[in-house]
Amino acid sequence: MAVDELQAIIQKCQILEEVDFKGEDFNLFQVAGQKCLEDGYAAQLLEVIQNEKNKVIIKNMGWNLISPLVRCIFMYKPEDDKREHCLKILDQLAQLCSPKELFLGLLEQIEQTSGEQVCQTVMLLLQPLQTVLLKLQNKKAYSVGLSLAIIMNQLTPLPVPYTKQQIQEDKLGLCQCCNAVVDFAKPFVNEVVKNMEKSSEYNDTELKEELLKFCMKSLKCPLLTAQLEQIEGIEEHPFRHFATEIIDILWDIRELIPLMFLHRKGKSPCWENQEFADIERKNSADSLACLSYLMFVQHFGIDCFPVVFSPSYLLQCNMTHIEVLLKRTEESVLSKGLDLFESCLLRMDDNTLFHQYLEFKVFINVPQVLVKVMTLCPIEHLRKKSLNILQLFIDKFDPEGKYTLFRCLLKTSNHAGVEGYIIKNIKDQIHLSLTKACDNIWFKGHHLISLLDLVLLLPEGAETDLLQNSDRIMASLNLLRYLVIKDCESDNQTGVWTTLAKIEQNFLKPLHVGLNMSKAHYEAEIKNKTENRREAQSSNTVCSVTVSGEEMPAMTTDMQLQVLHSALFTFDLIESVLARVEELIEVKIKAVMDENS
Repeated sequence: MAVDELQAIIQKCQILEEVDFKGEDFNLFQVAGQKCLEDGYAAQLLEVIQNEKNKVIIKNMGWNLISPLVRCIFMYKPEDDKREHCLKILDQLAQLCSPKELFLGLLEQIEQTSGEQVCQTVMLLLQPLQTVLLKLQNKKAYSVGLSLAIIMNQLTPLPVPYTKQQIQEDKLGLCQCCNAVVDFAKPFVNEVVKNMEKSSEYNDTELKEELLKFCMKSLKCPLLTAQLEQIEGIEEHPFRHFATEIIDILWDIRELIPLMFLHRKGKSPCWENQEFADIERKNSADSLACLSYLMFVQHFGIDCFPVVFSPSYLLQCNMTHIEVLLKRTEESVLSKGLDLFESCLLRMDDNTLFHQYLEFKVFINVPQVLVKVMTLCPIEHLRKKSLNILQLFIDKFDPEGKYTLFRCLLKTSNHAGVEGYIIKNIKDQIHLSLTKACDNIWFKGHHLISLLDLVLLLPEGAETDLLQNSDRIMASLNLLRYLVIKDCESDNQTGVWTTLAKIEQNFLKPLHVGLNMSKAHYEAEIKNKTENRREAQSSNTVCSVTVSGEEMPAMTTDMQLQVLHSALFTFDLIESVLARVEELIEVKIKAVMDENS
């Protein structure tokens, strides 16, 4: 019987000194204890452990029971008395066992668990692990750090609940577990706080560093990918609560404000392996970006933040974080980047961001990344939001800043729709410079002529794909039409009349040739498809089309004809605007000639 075997080994060990315990004794105790648990004799095992005479034996050998004990706890239902006995055994082991051995046993159990039992195991063992750590005298900071690292490494691979239903169900227990880990860390936070209160020179202890690492890991996962907006029907959002606790810890250990501004320069581990160094740098960047989102969008800890900084400086501080977030493809992360960018911009008045900020590389990088979101993101509402934010960004700059940004985006966007949008903005700025009593030199005269050189041209001359570039071409023609109507040749405020010959050579003439070539090609295609329609229908001929590297559903002959006619309509539209522009130019020139004659 299992209990008899256990009593036998206990009686043998009771007469031995602690130093005389052998490996065989440990093995026999573990086997007998495990058998008691598996056979349902947890109550009898609890009596043995609580017996004062067995204190030394349990101190040295009890930690071996952790693994079978955890298995049995999960095996029994919550209402089962045997489970309650097992939980009491676990509590007793935490009180009686050697802290060092039990610490390693608990961590080993957490590290070995996987799948659906990860959160259950962590929550089960957090209390005894905390009890043991509080008893440790040597290497306490290292042990706390190791515990938090192993726990977070186990939680990181788990899927983060995102929808309202997922958060409410908390299927794997991640929401509950995260907040339990914060409670686990609080005694160690309090210890750091007390030590800092005792001495103003207490700035950089090992325990403080370990807690900081835990906060940084928490910011990256789960908070970076978590849904942190208020959700109707969820009174206390678990991840919002977790985020608040992490911010509180950073504030308590006096690291919140330094993290926001100093970026921990010089405090990152030095890795000989460059790959490890890059991973560390990326993880830190993700965490800091999430921290900025929490503070400036969700306003966690905002009461602690100094109110002396200008909106433009806060934008500058956050641009690196915004770039990090916008480069990610996950909806939950990308939306945080857009929200953070929008929040920073909305703090500013229009036309107050100095052009000198564009000397910072990140101020050029971010709008370029934003353009990629606008054009490549598969999520419609994020594409629309990114377009609105680009306009906000443009509006904040002074005239020279707008001018510089337009030049940059025209050269780098490589997207006709974006280029068309920028050209429309250029037209709006020209209109302001012509109608307002302000001395805006950047959208008049030689500065504007330099900008028009980028706008009023076909990228590949007459051979430019007019269909693909139709948005840009139409915007350019509309801009030229506006200039011809609004700016008289006698005034020539914009300088467009001075450079008209160049515009005709680089833009209007190649456009005429390109339109003629394109229309002839598409008309021939339509004629060919129409003549062969009957043959194509009888043979069920279809055409495959590839868009962005992905093959679209096969096209029938009728569908192909529809596309070809649509292209011809676009060419006709371009041609009609082109004719109107040339007509206006001719009328204006004739009027001037009549005046001079």
